[in-house]
Amino acid sequence: MKVTTIGHKYELDSFEGSPPQPLQFIEKRESPVAGEGLETVNDGTTNEEVLEVLIDRVKYLNGKFPCRENAIVITKLEESLMWLNKRTADRKTRGVEGKAAA
Repeated sequence: MKVTTIGHKYELDSFEGSPPQPLQFIEKRESPVAGEGLETVNDGTTNEEVLEVLIDRVKYLNGKFPCRENAIVITKLEESLMWLNKRTADRKTRGVEGKAAA
């Protein structure tokens, strides 16, 4: 894995030597207009989407080669997704979702 833009853009190594695969997360910055919150600078995916992909993949692989370790990985990935979704729900409840931290 190579970081091309800290926190936002990565190049993921391919397993058998093919060219690297790009992974880009959404990048937001504070809007120059006061009170506008955050604006998207570069579109991309989210942590939640990547976790959903990983959950799906490990479940698929576990169906072919079931083991305790895979089951634990699935549980921990699902737990991670739950905490991220809880954080978002809490931020929405507080009215701070989409706003920069003070």
